[in-house]
Amino acid sequence: MSREAITILLAEDDDGHAVLVERNLRRAGVTNRIERARDGQEALDYLRSRGNHAGREPDGPLLMLLDINMPRVDGVEVLRQMKASPSTARIPVVMLTTTDNPHEVERCYDLGCSVYVTKPVTYDDLSEAMRRLSLFLSIVTVPPETAARGGGLPA
Repeated sequence: MSREAITILLAEDDDGHAVLVERNLRRAGVTNRIERARDGQEALDYLRSRGNHAGREPDGPLLMLLDINMPRVDGVEVLRQMKASPSTARIPVVMLTTTDNPHEVERCYDLGCSVYVTKPVTYDDLSEAMRRLSLFLSIVTVPPETAARGGGLPA
């Protein structure tokens, strides 16, 4: 499957971090479509095709880059709801967060995240982390997103 076919949903509340992540992914050669959710609730709305994303039809493979510390619904709860729903359980989730607490890392893996990446503090380290993430994206095969039907994500 080509890298271009995968849509990346970046769930990040900090505008500066979102810009840096996207800019560095682009510099690393990622050409995938990147959609942004500004908090956990918006990420869930995207997956459920509700709110600002009402009527959105799944249109191919989806991969989520998910921050933990977000308003309204935090990233751990987004991950829990995604992995509990048959319509979203197979979507790969990369936790991309400043939180390096071993308890949080373990909890996210227990809930089903695919990869846990601690956002580096320095710009150069962040650039390198995004370069490595782009290499991951170049080799990963992602199943197509499925439409949430009756048994989709809980409201």
